[in-house]
Amino acid sequence: MNTAAVDYVAARSVDEVLGALADGRTSVLAGGQSLVPLVTQRGAPRRRLVDINRVAGLGTLAEADGYLRVGALVRHRAFESGTVAGPLGDLLRVVVRHIGHPPIRARGTMLGSLAYAHPAAEWPAVAVTLGARLVLDGPDGRRTVAAENFFTAPFTTTRRPEELLVEAQLPTLPDGTGIGYAEDRRTSVFPHAAAIAAVTVTDGVISSAAICLVNSGPFPVRARAAEDVLLGTTFSDTAISAAAQIASERDVRHLDDEAQQPRQRHAFRVLTGRALRDARKGAAPCG
Repeated sequence: MNTAAVDYVAARSVDEVLGALADGRTSVLAGGQSLVPLVTQRGAPRRRLVDINRVAGLGTLAEADGYLRVGALVRHRAFESGTVAGPLGDLLRVVVRHIGHPPIRARGTMLGSLAYAHPAAEWPAVAVTLGARLVLDGPDGRRTVAAENFFTAPFTTTRRPEELLVEAQLPTLPDGTGIGYAEDRRTSVFPHAAAIAAVTVTDGVISSAAICLVNSGPFPVRARAAEDVLLGTTFSDTAISAAAQIASERDVRHLDDEAQQPRQRHAFRVLTGRALRDARKGAAPCG
């Protein structure tokens, strides 16, 4: 089968990558699980790729100063084992099992998923849930963007065409934090809807709560109204039910099909409840 023509650059340094990106029309190739089919399909316009797989220093996966630093070449499968400790490691291990299948996880990268910005992808939702920091390198130097400000529309971010997303910094979660992930997956590669929860219990009450709704809009959405319901309460069935209801009523956004809205809101209520109940299993009083 004939495929589209592709210009290819094999970079050896970040400077070479940035030099290739300077034309504003070059795409970054790391895992290529979404990019390669897109740029090589018959009839696609000619594209230019810069391969970063030979660039040293982009495979960082280490904790420092309260953050897990994830470089641009860290594959999904790196999170399947016990490499990352604590509640953050628990969350990453739970979520990564839902990403594609083994070959996808062996080649695809977390930062590739963040840059691709599919509205139903798991890693963008994790980044928003945690309040991650995303580091971009470009001709004007490095800059850091909060994950919640990075995603602006489906497949659209604040990354400029001449910039490289070099690192994600995920805050580590304190002891006493329980995590949960629940999704509604049908035939698609991505979930139809999902919810992520990370809830910290201190001295018997909820001291911190982060909930994110996946595919409820053009990008991941923090369910802040639902979070507020939980803060300062015991992690009870009543609190979970109230938060799930509020999430479906006030935190779900951009449901354009009015006929489908009741079903969609019901799905997010159920999934938020499931994620919170799973989080309660891992949450424990601390201090």
